[in-house]
Amino acid sequence: MSSGSDDGQQNQENKAIKEDLEAVESADVFPDPPTDTEASLNNDKIAQLEKDQLYLRAEFENYKRQAIKERSQLMKYGAERLARDLLDTLDVFTSALENEVTEENFKDFVKGIEMTQKQLTEALAKHGIQKVDCVGQPFDPNTQEALSSEASDKYPEGHVSQVFKAPYMYHDKLLRPGQVIVARQKAE
Repeated sequence: MSSGSDDGQQNQENKAIKEDLEAVESADVFPDPPTDTEASLNNDKIAQLEKDQLYLRAEFENYKRQAIKERSQLMKYGAERLARDLLDTLDVFTSALENEVTEENFKDFVKGIEMTQKQLTEALAKHGIQKVDCVGQPFDPNTQEALSSEASDKYPEGHVSQVFKAPYMYHDKLLRPGQVIVARQKAE
């Protein structure tokens, strides 16, 4: 009896295999080869895509070269506007030094130097360079270097009492740290 049930199971498996084969044969698994016109259109599309890709590559290479050139020009001539503004101040200094300083014109000479210093400060500020006022302010190691300390009644301990070189900021970046003397309490 067991051989009869094995035969039935075998028949069912054979039937399932035949159905699978028929499904595969009837399915369009292997499409017909393209016609000459379809192949020609596909080749034209491929050629156009290759041509477009070459144009894009060439455009990108040109863009890269231009960007490198612009960056180089910016590095070389980036300070041109600042330099132009500083030349005006240099002209004022030069004309001041050409005049002989006497007792009669000394006050005018000092006034001219003060005005020139103001002009220079304005030219720097126009380009984002600002002096950081720090006398009487708490010592900030991020923007200042302490050269020494001095006993002071005028300023609280830990505050800047004198400035040798003022700190300068270029927009939001420290351009130059200040060199300062920090106040400490007087010894009693």
